[in-house]
Amino acid sequence: MQKVYTKIESIVGNVITVRASGVRNGDLAQVSTASGTGYANVIKLDHDLVSLQVFSGTQGVSTGDSVRFLSHPMMVSYSEALFGRVFDGSGRPRDNGPALDENMIEIAGPSVNPSKRIIPRRMVRTGIPMIDMFNTLVESQKLPIFSVSGEPYNQLLARIAMQAEVDLIVLGGMGLKYDDYLYFRDTLEKSGAMSHTIMFIHTASDPTVECTLVPDLALAVAERFALDGKRVLCLLTDMTNYCDAQKEMAITMDQVPSNRGYPGDLYSTLASRYEKAVDFDGAGSLTILAVTTMPGDDVTHPVPDNTGYITEGQFYLRNGHIEPFGSLSRLKQQVNAGTRDDHRSLMDAMIKLYAAYKDTVEKKSMGFVMTDWDEKLLKYGDLFERGMMDLSVNIPLEEALDRGWSILSKCFEKNETGLKSELVERYWPKEA
Repeated sequence: MQKVYTKIESIVGNVITVRASGVRNGDLAQVSTASGTGYANVIKLDHDLVSLQVFSGTQGVSTGDSVRFLSHPMMVSYSEALFGRVFDGSGRPRDNGPALDENMIEIAGPSVNPSKRIIPRRMVRTGIPMIDMFNTLVESQKLPIFSVSGEPYNQLLARIAMQAEVDLIVLGGMGLKYDDYLYFRDTLEKSGAMSHTIMFIHTASDPTVECTLVPDLALAVAERFALDGKRVLCLLTDMTNYCDAQKEMAITMDQVPSNRGYPGDLYSTLASRYEKAVDFDGAGSLTILAVTTMPGDDVTHPVPDNTGYITEGQFYLRNGHIEPFGSLSRLKQQVNAGTRDDHRSLMDAMIKLYAAYKDTVEKKSMGFVMTDWDEKLLKYGDLFERGMMDLSVNIPLEEALDRGWSILSKCFEKNETGLKSELVERYWPKEA
């Protein structure tokens, strides 16, 4: 039975408080005001005092307005009618399409039982050499992209959304500039990828409360499609905006702040979302790739710091490139032994030589005389950065491996690469 309460005790920020009984944490409620009806969900229970966050904000809400509890948590529609659609942070259509209210499923459910998970074993191809060749993305992996404001991380996510060999892309945007939202939408529509994409977008001008709902909406839908046998890639940007929204909510609720003002449960809040990544036994998979911007490029900031303990490696996006040093996919060894027999050896050799190139650049900047070996390294580093690291490069893994051999042959003799003789004889370009 739904209960209606006609007195609001307090209004602080986007949080209202009423006295009610028989209410559960996470339940959904309708708030009726003179300007219309909005939704809120229960975020705190203190005896009979119930705190609710209002999705659309509390502007226009007065203490005499009514609150009706719906006795169920926040839900989102789930069906193939979502394909190609764009929704906001509370599940309402942002694309002027019809609202969907069939096959409703709960959001923010528990993580999958470990007994239903299988060991990650399949590669997610993206067409980006610095991922596919050097830090392979694996199905059911959870990986952050550590970056800073101003880097092209949204452009990188859009490319991955267009090129990833998966059945479904679910994109969750938090605190996006409107231009970034339009970029995602227009890019995916022009490429044709929008037909297998679902977007949940919160822009910087939307109510802060809705930012906290985007990951739960995106992951609930993604998880259900994975259960139906689809290979799903969930892209989230920016998790730092999400955490800042959680911090704002915690301050409103007078919670005791932790490190740099973030709530004390920041780790568990992030973990409960990232742990949705799973490869189901007998069904599909859910892979999570999420941007985490680091204020001041500080990896010890609470958001990237907590994220690093949860996820299985990270990609570092700096100076418009995915850095070969610091970036790490801890699960890549699960798959790159079965791609091509030269994959691991070539990957290791090229990174070693690139590390030597970076040392040579430093020597050159200090005025040291360059040897013939140094000149070879300088040529190699330039070709490597243009042919492998540049984010405009879009080639399949096999072509990236062949290009790696081609770059080596243009800069070094066969015996200078440190690669096994049988691999060199098989893959070294004939014209070199």
